[in-house]
Amino acid sequence: MTQTSTTWLTQEAYNRLKAELEHLSGPGRTEIAEKIDAARQEGDLKENGGYHAAREEQAKQEARINQLTELLRHAHVGEAPPDDGIIESGMVVTATIAGRERTFLLGSREGAPELEIDVYSESSPLGAALVGKKAGDTVSYVAPNGASIEVKVGDVKPFQG
Repeated sequence: MTQTSTTWLTQEAYNRLKAELEHLSGPGRTEIAEKIDAARQEGDLKENGGYHAAREEQAKQEARINQLTELLRHAHVGEAPPDDGIIESGMVVTATIAGRERTFLLGSREGAPELEIDVYSESSPLGAALVGKKAGDTVSYVAPNGASIEVKVGDVKPFQG
């Protein structure tokens, strides 16, 4: 997964993700290598379930390392964006989407996994359609299922989480 847009993160979220990356890249890799080595010592690799499980765990860990590296490389760390009413990463948006009012954060779920609010990425179809818009604007976007969906922007405020 390659991240091309900037992701807004609080300092706390950045620090948490950086610590996770450091663990996975250091001690985490050592632990996986030891598991693989121990399983390899058991003999025949073709029928060695422990070896294959450890290799699969290693692949998932490497994918997470790559994901975190890209996320942190393109992260904007700091306070929420200014309260200027323009939709950008770090803003909480209330909008009527296909006739139904929804409130969500435009940003990254990685930045605040404990939130009880929906989070949409700037690169999602909805997020991309809303970036740069403001309260009162109406836009439409094409959903992944091919349907054209109309969105009327209501309220736009910086995230205060």
